[in-house]
Amino acid sequence: MRVLVAGATGAVGRLLVPLLLDAGHQVTGVSRTLAGTERVRRQGASAVQADALDPAGLRQAVTAAAPDAVIHQLTDLTDADGAATDRLRREGTRNLVDAAHDADVHRIVVQSLAWVYAPGDKPADESVPLDLGAAEPRGAMVEGVRVLEETAAEIDTAVLLRYGVLYGPGTWYAPGGAVSAALGGDREARFLGDIEADLSVSSFVHVADAARAAVAALAWPSGPVNIVDDEPARGRAWLPVLAAALGRPAPGPASGQRSWARGASNELARSRGWEPEYASWRTGFAAQET
Repeated sequence: MRVLVAGATGAVGRLLVPLLLDAGHQVTGVSRTLAGTERVRRQGASAVQADALDPAGLRQAVTAAAPDAVIHQLTDLTDADGAATDRLRREGTRNLVDAAHDADVHRIVVQSLAWVYAPGDKPADESVPLDLGAAEPRGAMVEGVRVLEETAAEIDTAVLLRYGVLYGPGTWYAPGGAVSAALGGDREARFLGDIEADLSVSSFVHVADAARAAVAALAWPSGPVNIVDDEPARGRAWLPVLAAALGRPAPGPASGQRSWARGASNELARSRGWEPEYASWRTGFAAQET
């Protein structure tokens, strides 16, 4: 299959490209920068320089690649700029879907989020509605995800991968990353999230498992699928384990809980044959190289 990866040099994309090649696909990676395209070519794939916010340039790139499927891994999180990523989810997705239509693409796989569900007291499955109308700044993120998913669904087959909190190489939770800096007392460390050891529940997924899900999703039917590990956990459970793995002091326990922070179920993804190599953040955090 000819596959175009938009966001080929992000934390997931950089692992996804070689997995697609190993699976026998012909891959074209899209990057905004020349350095990014060179990195993709070193991995053995074709590459094209294009900006998702430039409709004409993106259309030209997609048309030239003539893909059978598009994988959307676009984010703009290097500077922890939530507004920039929300814009990319809205406008970048619009441009990518329009370009895919022009290139007669009938399948798209999209990076979405597993923590945008409405509040509840147990891990959310895909039938739970999005938390529309949430207070800001969460409201803008949820709205961005709504637009992302609805726009992607204009393609005949649109698989919406609702990733848990990503950790591993290239993420904020990696050794030397922003979360490690914050745990070490750096008040200027930039990341989206918090480091409170409270009762809020999160679901995690290692970037390698996220990338493997994107490969598998090329054969899945349309609709949302949670891509998370097997163990949703409260902050007071996972944060001390992460701190220990990073060699940082753990914050003291807190009692607060955000009503929407409920975690997510991976039952649907597992029923389709996806099995996370890191079934729990407990082993995944410890496996990160320091």
